[in-house]
Order: sequence, then C-alpha cells, then structure tokens
Amino acid sequence: MSHEIYSVSNFEVVAPYTLRIRFNDASEQVINFLPILRGELFGPLQDISLFNQVRLDAESGVLVWPNEADFDPATLHGWDKVGDAMIEMARSWPDPSPNTLRSTKVGAGAKKMKHNKKASRQHRAQ
Repeated sequence: MSHEIYSVSNFEVVAPYTLRIRFNDASEQVINFLPILRGELFGPLQDISLFNQVRLDAESGVLVWPNEADFDPATLHGWDKVGDAMIEMARSWPDPSPNTLRSTKVGAGAKKMKHNKKASRQHRAQ
C-alpha cells in the first residue's frame, strides 16, 4: 500500500480567510479557514492582516504564517473528507481573547520599534 505525499505548489487568496490551494498532483481545494481559526496557534489568524501574510515555504511545500502556524498539506488536500471533522475539533479549542489578538499586533510592532531603536543607536555611534 502506498501513501501519497502532497505538497502545496501554489495558492491565492480568493476571499477573506479563503484560499485556493493547488497541490503537486495538480488538484486544488478552496478552503474557508475562518471556522478553524481558534486556539492558541490558529486563533491569532482571525486578524485578517495576519492571515493574509500567509506564504508558501517552497522547500517544504507547506503554507505558513508569521506566528509559525501551518497546516499539513495532506490535511488540506483531503479537506473535502476531513474538513468537517477539523472544524468540529476546532470548536473545542478556546477562542483567542482580544488581548491575544492585540498582543500579536503589538508584539510585531514592538519588535519593529526595538529594531529601529537599535539601528538608530548604531547609526549615532558611528
């Protein structure tokens, strides 16, 4: 018995929280991720600006987000079979608190500010 190994070859954002994903076997899935954006890892992706920062790791063929969230390509490939079960499972995950969403934004901004201050100090030292 052989087990197919899938990777994402391309994707596009087609609506809020919805991606059209193409796989290495030329198949595709259109997935609305909003129902599963819950819990510590996926909940922050309810922030549409963070969700839209999705990128394809070309080496691994995996969709990844800046907060290190990702989905197994095999799960995405079989979404028509496993999606309902994933959504049901996600319902048991806690919704992110507004503070979690805010800290994701603040955290990114704080890192940028810290970097800018450091660069400014280095510039002045020269």
